[in-house]
Amino acid sequence: MNDSLTLPVPSSAGSIDQYIQAVNRLPMLSEREESSLAHRFRDDGDIDAARKLVMSHLRLVVAIARGYLGYGLPHSDLIQEGNIGLMKAVKRFDPDRGVRLVSFAIHWIKAEIHEFILKNWRLVKIATTKAQRKLFFNLRGMKSGTATLRPDEVAAVADHLQVKPEEVVEMETRLGGQDIPLESNGGDDDERFAPIGYLPDPHAEPSEALATAQLARLQDQGLRAAIADLDDRSRDIIQRRWLTDGDTATLHELAAEYGVSAERIRQIEAKAMKKMRGQLEHVV
Repeated sequence: MNDSLTLPVPSSAGSIDQYIQAVNRLPMLSEREESSLAHRFRDDGDIDAARKLVMSHLRLVVAIARGYLGYGLPHSDLIQEGNIGLMKAVKRFDPDRGVRLVSFAIHWIKAEIHEFILKNWRLVKIATTKAQRKLFFNLRGMKSGTATLRPDEVAAVADHLQVKPEEVVEMETRLGGQDIPLESNGGDDDERFAPIGYLPDPHAEPSEALATAQLARLQDQGLRAAIADLDDRSRDIIQRRWLTDGDTATLHELAAEYGVSAERIRQIEAKAMKKMRGQLEHVV
């Protein structure tokens, strides 16, 4: 369905405010209008009816996405993922159940945003089970303040969310932790206490250092070969999304440049990454 819809896209951080203003100006649907459009789409496959259902609920996606800004991901990317969830909801919506689309769509929008965050946020590596995901997305709201949870509070959260107390402690540490620079930028005294001063070198033995350097060269050569084997568009997307020293391009920026949807850029990126992984497996 999404290939046939033309939706406004928050193409960059600079235009996100304009996008939000635009979707907030879109008309809301009455219950009768919504039911009529939903029946037209379900019974007759009317894509224009589906487009109107989606467009009228884009402001809902913006409102939900705003609640996930604390995870360090671009607002525009969160909105785009939420829009995908909204389109999935429209596709599955049954107007005969007596439920408004807004109530049905909230689940699909949040689910898509949750998956996006879990795939992209580097700190979330223990959220592998359903209970841990619930912990990840509910812990902030269950804390009464910014202070560290007391043992009794940890036990209460663990019992409520059906996870182990140590998982609550670890997740709280991950969510509340801050990155510490490896090397100090201060004076000599600061440098003596920088984390790098306490890290042993596991590859100090000459033969290990040589093997490590050789492996690094092979991996670098393999990566270059894998990138070179991609088509021009896929190569450009991978390089600008993952291999730049400065700001990486967002899905929406690339979508606007290539004249396709952000979801299409994501599909191209995923296909290219899969192909590269397959080639890199045979490097060593």
